Parts: sequence; C-alpha cells; structure tokens
Amino acid sequence: MSRSVRLVPAVATLLVLALTAAACDGGVHGTPGGSGVRDPYFPKAGNGGYDVGHYDLTLDYTPATRRLTGTAVITARATQNLSAFDLDLAGLQVDAVAVEGRKARFNRAGQELTVRPHDDLSRGETFRTTVHYSGKPRTLTDPDGSEEGWLPTADGALGLGEPVGSMAWFPGSDHPSDKASYDITVTVPKGLQAVSNGELTDQSTKGGRTTWHWHTAQPMASYLATVAVGHFDLTRSTGPHGLPILTAVDPTQEKAAEEVLAKLPGIIKWEEYNFGPYPFSSAGAIVARPDDAGYALETQNRPFFPGAPETGTLVHELAHQWYGDSVTPVSWQDMWLNEGFATYAQWLYGEDHGGKSAQQTFMELYDGDNEAIWAYPPAKPSSAAHISDSPVYERGAMVLQKIRQKVGDDTFYAIIQGWAAAHRHGSASTADFTAYVERKAPHKDFTEIWKDWLYGDGKPAHP
Repeated sequence: MSRSVRLVPAVATLLVLALTAAACDGGVHGTPGGSGVRDPYFPKAGNGGYDVGHYDLTLDYTPATRRLTGTAVITARATQNLSAFDLDLAGLQVDAVAVEGRKARFNRAGQELTVRPHDDLSRGETFRTTVHYSGKPRTLTDPDGSEEGWLPTADGALGLGEPVGSMAWFPGSDHPSDKASYDITVTVPKGLQAVSNGELTDQSTKGGRTTWHWHTAQPMASYLATVAVGHFDLTRSTGPHGLPILTAVDPTQEKAAEEVLAKLPGIIKWEEYNFGPYPFSSAGAIVARPDDAGYALETQNRPFFPGAPETGTLVHELAHQWYGDSVTPVSWQDMWLNEGFATYAQWLYGEDHGGKSAQQTFMELYDGDNEAIWAYPPAKPSSAAHISDSPVYERGAMVLQKIRQKVGDDTFYAIIQGWAAAHRHGSASTADFTAYVERKAPHKDFTEIWKDWLYGDGKPAHP
C-alpha cells in the first residue's frame, strides 16, 4: 500500500524557492581553486582555478611614511566551477574584497588570500575581483639571499618581483605561467616620478600629488611588473621602426649612463636582426642609484639597473624582452630559457662587435677553473636558492652554442628566431624547446646535447 506525502505550505514554499535558485544559477556547485600551481621550486606561487586576463592597479604611496594604499581590480576567467579561489599577497592589510561587485568573504594564511564569492563561479565565466588593501609593503628575501618585493630607497621605493616579489605590493596569481595585461596608476607627492611598464597614458597633479597612469597591452608575467618611485629624469626618443623609447634615470646617474643609453636603439636593432621583431610596443630603461638594489632585472618594456649599466648588461637585459618577457618560462625550473639565452646574446654581441667569438668564450669556460658551472645541469637547478647560479647562465649559453655547432648558423638563427615567434607573448618549457629544435633540424641527433649538456650532471667529457 502506497501513501502520498502531503507537504505543508511552508515546506513546499522553501522547496520551490530552492529549486528556483538552482535553476537561476545553472546548478553551479564549485570547489576551491588550488593555492599554488605546484611549481617545483615555489609550490605556493600562483593559484589554480582561474586565468588572469588583466590587472588594474591603483596605488598611492608616500615615501615619508612608507605607506601604500592600493586597489586591485583583477579580471579573470574561471577554469573550473569555483566556490573559492586564492590570490598571492604577502603582508599588507586587506580592507575589503568584492567579486562582481558583491562583497566577498576572505581570510589570510601566509601568502594566501582566500576569497569566497557570494555566488559560485561557473567554468568559463569571466569575473572581476576588487581588493582594497593598505599598509607598509614588505621587502622579501629570496632563497638565494637577495632582496625583492618593495624596496624603500632614499627618495622613494622600487617594486621588483623576480621570482615571487610582486605579491609584496599587489595581490594576484604570482607565477610566470599566468600572464596578463596591466594598467598601473600610481599617485605620489608632487615632484616625484612614478615609472612603470608599458606606455605613460596620463599624468596629472592635484592637491600636491601627481598621478601617473601606465598601460601594458601585451601579456606580462607578474614578476616583470615594476614601479620605481623617486626623482628621475624622463627622456623620450625612438628606436627601429619608430619604436617609442622612454628612459628614466636618477639625476645622480645621468652623466654616467648617458653614453651607454645612447646605444639602446642600436642594440635593439641588432637584437631584432638576430632574434626577430621586437615583441612590445615600447622600450627603454630605468636607472636608479647603485645602492637601491643589488641586481639588474628584465622588467618588461624597460629593464631596471642599479646604476649606469655596462654595455653587456644592457644587451643581456634587452635580450630578455624576447627570451623571458615575451617567451616566459612555464615554471622556475625552466629559468635557463631566460638566462641562458640572454647570456648567449652577450656572447653574440661581442662576436659581432670586435670581441671574442662565441666559440672562444665557450672554450674558455670549458677549460677554465670555475667548477661552479658544473654544479648542476641547466634544466635541473638543485634548489630554489640556485636558480640564478652559473649553470643556468653560462652553461645554459653553452647549450645554445652546442646546438649552433650541430646545425650551423643558418638553421641556428632560424631556430632562435622561430622560437621567439612561435611562443610570442606566451609561456613555454624546456621540453617545448627541445621538441622545437628537433622539429627544425629533423636529421640531426641531439641526444648527446640533451643528455650531457642540458640534463646531465657534472662536466661533459667532450666540449
């Protein structure tokens, strides 16, 4: 005997409302995105569940108090049904978070800012997250002991991000595999400059403060984003094909940097000849004081230098605009695709400008007594503390010279130009590169190069 169940009105009403809500939101039931993309050296860097398309950062900074107030509007696409997602942010106070204009719950745990939107996000949905934050940004210490993040200077500050320092001054997906376009607007006390990536689209002064708006249309990895606040002399010129060039030089470095920066258009022209068309819509350089940072960095569009650079250093950082900035590594294990290529660019430039040939440089390193070159293979750094050591730079460049020896100049230049073109504005891995080389030279055997030079431990038996 069966019985029909009669619902009381209140229960029936609640059931109808629940079914209606499920129908309205398409029945989306999300799960949290991952806190990190499992990079082999920085497992918490980046985040799962979404791809960022654009960052709109509005910053206000006062050097006297070292206080930063920021609003980040992050436009992203969900790659899964999301009930929550993470952003990377080290330090700073989060004042409010909204997703698609609706207040969102959030919590902090280390560098992870976990956001729980009011409604679950469906896979493929484009959504905007707004984060209001403030405080004194941190200077972070890398595993190798160098400093990154937000570096206070005598008259301002520097935002430098390699490998994971950008999370010290804005929230995001801080991993090279997740690239995006940027708008960076910085307000500082009148009389100071705020220099960033891309093109300066607006500048205005009101109430004793000046606002600088920079736009980067081409995709950029977060570690390449920069802000330099301080006294800078801005100079505009043009390079090949009318390419806009903007340099920002600390007044104390202007005389020392004048001669080398005059070479910038010619170096870009030489690199275009060797590597293919320049990949971005503007170029330039930022030259700060020597004690403002301990290293040069290939920040996109205009590399950063602590003091006037030598010609070789300028060649190196500009070469990164192709190799590292436009073609960005999938993970930090692929760092040699940045540094090996940029180091080899220095060898080629010397070869073409009255210096030693690349082969001479190769043999000097092979026969030399610098055992650090053989500490580990370029494609397998021993740890996060060693991704910027000699094997990644010099031995990485030696790998490229071995390929050049194997295939000859015509095929070699076709390979390095084609590589830059094939992955323009994207990300690629070492496996992608070796497969590309083999496709471009199908009748050559690269087993020894990959086995002994790229992945092998110790010094190869034969140069």
